[in-house]
Amino acid sequence: MNNKLVATTVLAIIVSGTFAPPAAAQSVAVGSAFSKGRVQFFVGGGPGRAFDDDYFVFSLGASYYVIDGLALGLSYETWTGGDPSMYKITPSVTYVFQQPAIKPYVGGFYRRTSIENREDLDSVGGRAGVYLQAGRNAYIGLGGVYESYLDCNENVFRSCHSTYAEVTFTFAF
Repeated sequence: MNNKLVATTVLAIIVSGTFAPPAAAQSVAVGSAFSKGRVQFFVGGGPGRAFDDDYFVFSLGASYYVIDGLALGLSYETWTGGDPSMYKITPSVTYVFQQPAIKPYVGGFYRRTSIENREDLDSVGGRAGVYLQAGRNAYIGLGGVYESYLDCNENVFRSCHSTYAEVTFTFAF
């Protein structure tokens, strides 16, 4: 995927969420999927490429809303089908803007990647996108991610940063 296209899309989403009118207190319905005390579970998957090999990437995680719109999350991601095998643990923070139909989100994360027979790799990044309601307590998330690897050696890795699209299916309780 074209990195400039992803970066432009992410910037447009951030700007649209940043300059959108703030939600009035009455617009955040009691029991909203993004209100304080709610728990969300999400699942994602798709193709990935690393170390000149193709992988299937599967992710699973949960978020807890500490206040309306602000979630703390933790996810696990495994990369299978390629060599070396790897998995990632990601704590995150996300803010969902309380718009009526489409709900823009922005967030940040720290990630720890464990790679078979290599030293672990740490990264930080940001994400932005939108949630589209797919059911009473179900949402589809479409967005983009920028990730920068810390203490990265470009003699070992082709690049010390990446941008990519993300699609998630979120269920709120």
